[in-house]
Amino acid sequence: QVQLVESGGRLVQAGGSLRLSCSASGRTFTTYAMGWFRQAPGKDREFVAAISWTGGSTLYADSVKGRFTISRDNAKKLVYLQMNSLKPEDTALYYCAAAYLKGVGTSSRDYDYWGQGTQVTVSS
Repeated sequence: QVQLVESGGRLVQAGGSLRLSCSASGRTFTTYAMGWFRQAPGKDREFVAAISWTGGSTLYADSVKGRFTISRDNAKKLVYLQMNSLKPEDTALYYCAAAYLKGVGTSSRDYDYWGQGTQVTVSS
């Protein structure tokens, strides 16, 4: 089992950057593929990015490709989402998720554990 806590969300102007962090507790962090999802008010939760347990494989939603970068530090049990060139449409509650013994996936059904989320607001 793993517990996830996100941090780093805040209000930022369009064009700015943020780095979100996800801290994981538990002994088997390296058995989890990790993902970031987001949910804007009135919308469904959507996939943002995912990374394999080695960090060697990543996936991105088309809407963030080239602007966001997912990475992980297995020694520190941290996952990051570097977000550049932010747009107002990136405004959402961002969730970190862990998928046990699976490859990178884009569906929320692929993930077994979720954090509580961190709010990102991008002003125009």
